[in-house]
Amino acid sequence: MSVTNWSEETAGGVFAVPPLARRNDGRRPLDPEQNNRLVEHIAGGGITRFLYGGNAFLYHITLQDYAELLEWLADWSSTHVMLPAAGPSYGRLMDQAPALRKRDFAAVMTLPCADPRDARGLEQGLREFADAAEKKLILYLKEETNFGPDLEAGLDVVGNLARDGVCVAIKYAVVRRDPAVDAYLESLLSRVDRGMVISGIGERPAVSHLRDWGLPGFTTGSGCVAPRLSSAIHAAGRSGDFAIAERLRERFLPLEDLRDQWSPAKVLHHATALAGIAETGPIAPFLSELDSSVLEAIAPVAQRLVEVDEQFRTDGR
Repeated sequence: MSVTNWSEETAGGVFAVPPLARRNDGRRPLDPEQNNRLVEHIAGGGITRFLYGGNAFLYHITLQDYAELLEWLADWSSTHVMLPAAGPSYGRLMDQAPALRKRDFAAVMTLPCADPRDARGLEQGLREFADAAEKKLILYLKEETNFGPDLEAGLDVVGNLARDGVCVAIKYAVVRRDPAVDAYLESLLSRVDRGMVISGIGERPAVSHLRDWGLPGFTTGSGCVAPRLSSAIHAAGRSGDFAIAERLRERFLPLEDLRDQWSPAKVLHHATALAGIAETGPIAPFLSELDSSVLEAIAPVAQRLVEVDEQFRTDGR
């Protein structure tokens, strides 16, 4: 599989969505050494697809740091699929486009925009960004209304971009109480190729999305801590052994519960360090640090997940 060109096989796997290690240094805050340690840990567990977006706090990254991030990602692209995110605003996308144009990435994910927008305007802006960056897009569906709700009026932004080849994949992250019951996902799959849609909410709905909807892959945050277990969930799901997939999925729920309680990205950022995988440093501004009592609750859960992952490496259970 080419790591700089999207193919039908690219979506069929597990995509790590890691935190981004940062130094407490205003001059050069990204930490390549610690980020390398995290990539090596994840790849050592069988995950070679990486998507840097919300868990990396790219909503708040400076243009200078973004260019440095892209350079670091490009260094890994000879062996892994390295995918950056961009945006979320139109101006931000267009400011980041020149840096993206210089690099060969298989695609770039557009971060979901909550600012004033409508379906026709969003479609036009995304097309302009794709042209300016010379990149295929991964669309991030986090809410039903992200790309305009009015399908009856023909405002099918996602379908239009997919049919025209502007969009090559969709990160589907609309949370449901029961992921097996999802009218919006059903509608989406009637309009785009199922093989384009990646489950985008980690392990909690992953088995249902593989089994009930036939999606080809899923993203994982907690799998950055336990990549072997996450890889094994996908392998079991693809082989149809969903009992094993469900059993493995349960190993992630203690950390997923903490992420849901205290902020998915913040908890993962610190869990990675507390588990001894890599020093991730401070949380990016506009976000506050977690209280020490929360960190004390995260530490044993993250450390236990690493132990379970290592046990799975040695005995497969």
